[in-house]
Amino acid sequence: MAGGDKYNHKWELGIVGLLTKNNLQDASMVAGVSMNTLLRWLQQEEFKEQYKQAKQETLKQAISQLQSSACEAVSILREIARDSEVNASSRVSACKIILDTALKATELEDLDARLVKLEKKGVA
Repeated sequence: MAGGDKYNHKWELGIVGLLTKNNLQDASMVAGVSMNTLLRWLQQEEFKEQYKQAKQETLKQAISQLQSSACEAVSILREIARDSEVNASSRVSACKIILDTALKATELEDLDARLVKLEKKGVA
């Protein structure tokens, strides 16, 4: 990337702005550049690649947080499903969510196992 450390830092700020703000104008303000400059950066392959990597890392972190909360969520749903003092519709909803999620997880595990088999055979 041309322009040295100052340019690197501006690009980083631009990426942070793109990840945290709702529009290009606000994102460009985070980087301290004009919206046209940010738009120009978005046309550059190196910037687009860095932005893409940052988005992927952000998504990985979000998924990790969701996964770490999953056990707690299941426990809460189980409590609701078992609590006879909770209204029936809430209990049914909790049961439905538990069953639907368990089914989806089973389907994904099965699909993953089948994909691994295909990859071992050299088909995929």
